[in-house]
Amino acid sequence: MAYSPSIYRKAQRILEKRRDEAFAAAEDRSEKIRKEVPEIDSIQKQLSAIGIEISQLFFFKGNTEEKVEELKAKSRALVAKRSEILKENGYSENAMQPEYICPVCEDRGFRKGKICSCHVQLLKDLMKKDVCKFAPLDDCTFENFKLEYYSNAPLENSVIPRERARKIFDSSRLYAQNFSLDSKNLLFLGATGLGKTHLSLAIANVVINKGYNVCYGSSQNICDDLQSEQFGRTDNIHYTKQQVLDCDLLIIDDLGCEVSNQYTAAIIYNIVNSRILSKKPTIISTNCSLSELLDKYDQRITSRISGEYTTMTFLGNDIRNI
Repeated sequence: MAYSPSIYRKAQRILEKRRDEAFAAAEDRSEKIRKEVPEIDSIQKQLSAIGIEISQLFFFKGNTEEKVEELKAKSRALVAKRSEILKENGYSENAMQPEYICPVCEDRGFRKGKICSCHVQLLKDLMKKDVCKFAPLDDCTFENFKLEYYSNAPLENSVIPRERARKIFDSSRLYAQNFSLDSKNLLFLGATGLGKTHLSLAIANVVINKGYNVCYGSSQNICDDLQSEQFGRTDNIHYTKQQVLDCDLLIIDDLGCEVSNQYTAAIIYNIVNSRILSKKPTIISTNCSLSELLDKYDQRITSRISGEYTTMTFLGNDIRNI
């Protein structure tokens, strides 16, 4: 469950900013209190002098433990006195200390060598924000997926769109709930406006909340960025080869809508083949039928998709017009 380096860097910068702001706010409060309550100012000066004296003792040879303990006891007494004076003047006893967003790790992100829950949540939030740049992630959940938008009337092949949608919905929700790095690949087929993107993003929502790294993008955007990266044009790209190949779950939307040429075909083949070989789950959605995919891509791509992906075909009319 490794996030991209950029996500980790963003999280680290946010944590550092939180600590800086906590320290700055504590300094402002302390300065205000010391001006209002001279006794507090005197205690702070004494505590500072004791700290310097203890530090100096570590440079001396000989038995200094007794002196250090004496100074520590004096420091504790001063801190206790400071707490009483603060409360007498309407402040909390910790008013001069930093107020961290996460008191458990003091906004460091780690505690006793283990990642803090606040850090985990921050990574999840950043992952969601990253996906939200390109897709309405917050609007696409299992809870707001509307089965009643699908027709209950049988088609010519006797398939009922609503029943088909219900089966795909149930399978998608189970897939998300049980997601692991061993999960299978999914292929969502169907005409535009039948809920393929909605269910892809609903899966992404659940998987991200489970702590996995999800990369979502349209086939066009991914191909454009990987082509730019290949030729060194990396200033404004969002997707990198490492990110696309290494993420825990890759979701490619609108396969078949990318500009068709040898380079994009090579990119798609490399993505599909590499992730199959490394056994990393991928979800692909496309408006193309299987026969259209066979016409558009060579057998190296289509054989791998048809052989390694579980196909779910959406039927019916565009539900976005309802």
